[in-house]
Amino acid sequence: MRLDQWLWSVRLYRTRTLAANAVRDGEVRIDGQTVKPARSVVAGLVITAVTGRITRTYRVLGFPDHRVGAPGVPAFAEDLTPAPPAGGPDAQIPRPMFRPRGFGRPTKRDRRVLERFLEPED
Repeated sequence: MRLDQWLWSVRLYRTRTLAANAVRDGEVRIDGQTVKPARSVVAGLVITAVTGRITRTYRVLGFPDHRVGAPGVPAFAEDLTPAPPAGGPDAQIPRPMFRPRGFGRPTKRDRRVLERFLEPED
């Protein structure tokens, strides 16, 4: 089975095109090496894929005939992804600022102050 097809069928990417593009962009590695989308996948390979901000690691266990539902994924892929840091994967994401109801739309000055506040420090 092709790598992009396997990634799509075990629900790592929403579409097969997204899976193929991720492989081409080097976001998917097999045993630490970049590969092509048409690479054949065999049982036992360790696949590391970047999906959004999360790097997921899976071991290939099998090959589905078609795309499987979320409950069926463990039959074909073993999740080896390390546990997220304390606070969950969204701990580093800044939360939106609270603006009381009735204060209206932020002005240009308000936006600049907010951007300065949220700008990461070097």
